[in-house]
Amino acid sequence: MTASSLYNGIQHPAEWPPRTIEPGGDPLPVPYLANPPHVIPIDVGRQLFVDDFLVEHTTLRRVFHSAKVHEAAPVLSPETDLERNRDHCPVAAPFNDGAWYDPADQTFKLWYHAGWFDGTALATSSDGLNWERPSLEVVPGTNAVIAHPPGWRRDGALTWLDADAELSERFKMFIFWRHPARHEGLIYTSGDGIHWNERGLTSQCGDNSSFFYNPFLQRFVFSIRQSWNRRARLYFEHPDFVQAARWEPEQPVRWARADRLDRPDPFLGLRPQLYDVTAVAYESIMLGAFAIFHGPENPDAASISRPKINDLQLAYSRDGFHWHRPHRQAFIGASRRWGDWNYGYIHAAGGVCLVVGDELWFYYGAFSGHGSVLKPGEFGGDYEQDNGMYAGGHTGLATLRRDGFASMQADTHGGVLATRLVTFSGSHLFINLDAPRGELQVEILDERGDVIHPFSLANCRPLATDYTCTRVNWNGIHDLSSLTGRPVQFRFHLRSGDLYAFWVTPSASGASNGYLAAGGPGLPGPVDV
Repeated sequence: MTASSLYNGIQHPAEWPPRTIEPGGDPLPVPYLANPPHVIPIDVGRQLFVDDFLVEHTTLRRVFHSAKVHEAAPVLSPETDLERNRDHCPVAAPFNDGAWYDPADQTFKLWYHAGWFDGTALATSSDGLNWERPSLEVVPGTNAVIAHPPGWRRDGALTWLDADAELSERFKMFIFWRHPARHEGLIYTSGDGIHWNERGLTSQCGDNSSFFYNPFLQRFVFSIRQSWNRRARLYFEHPDFVQAARWEPEQPVRWARADRLDRPDPFLGLRPQLYDVTAVAYESIMLGAFAIFHGPENPDAASISRPKINDLQLAYSRDGFHWHRPHRQAFIGASRRWGDWNYGYIHAAGGVCLVVGDELWFYYGAFSGHGSVLKPGEFGGDYEQDNGMYAGGHTGLATLRRDGFASMQADTHGGVLATRLVTFSGSHLFINLDAPRGELQVEILDERGDVIHPFSLANCRPLATDYTCTRVNWNGIHDLSSLTGRPVQFRFHLRSGDLYAFWVTPSASGASNGYLAAGGPGLPGPVDV
């Protein structure tokens, strides 16, 4: 890839992907934050405040928000013979796998790990809360979609709904199969998510490797587990899915790892590691779900027959490679309470989140350690650490306000946020605002810092609302088409409230032209148009 400008004005270097990531404990660089564009185009998606990329100066306070476990969770628990796994290690949970909304038949679909090291199954739902297990002919009498190769054991997997693909390849899957002589996975494609065509082996990789599609770069990216910094990740990309799964040993580059800002669990006290990375395009950014591993290591977890502890943290990227990790607390955390369904071993589902009305829904796997007939220190015989540490896998659901990762917050005294210079081709300014007992006003300035008439603070009608998509107007004027293509600065004046996002769009209804993660009911497809 040659040097070029991205959709948001960031300059990609001529050497891509970059080979600049070093082992060690220092936080990894984020070049576009250290040197942002002078003018930022904002035509793609809602503009989020997860970092200072868009912010020239502010007196508001950035607040990060965690997801809340839904009252219906767990939404799937081991019940069938396949999931019960002979009461050895019962599991009905995404081990990445995938949770998507399929607009073709208006159905929530969950691919998940059914029985530890055993099945890959499909559940469907009309509302995302009540799930059915269809009886499929792939493995008669079950809802499995992959026939288990004899002598192989299923490990991590990931399923992707590719809305832009030919109908016969709308769904794509990677599974890491444990086999005595192999350290690769298999890739598959499917037209219906049920009947899968095997497309061959991947190159060598570690278990819990995965992949995602970056629409900003139009690349499939494999997130390859390798221990160059203990548990860490390599990166390899290609426009074609099959080619993305095959690399020469020297081609993947170091990509992501834990660092010294990742704090040890206060009880376990071990240095954290990066267990896996799952990513998706959401609005104007790539959203990363980082599973941060706190321990115990496998032999210790097996000896006490308890799951390992992973928490999910979020990371954000605007160039598709460098991750900004500003908040090192759990977004979805293990409960760490023995007896809970979500005691530990949290894994994000492929697709990361769905857009459901005014919320984002996050499906994930969580393990209780209960349900196995094996006692602590006993093993299944075919794998030395195969016992209750991998038992009791459930499917959790957590929710967040739409765009709700971070907000810019003002108290009763109020404050101001001024953006960097931006350009747009739309004509309507929308915001995501929670300020029912406060107010927000907006003014628009030119390159010199002068207010552009009539978009002044005095003319702006105050907004006092709690709504994820509301339009700004200036005494009835909401048409910004006279400013299209012109560098301008938005200045937000907020009192007693939280500002989550802003965007300028040609759509009077507020469609953002941004990406919609794993989709959702009533949405047009992968892009909000």
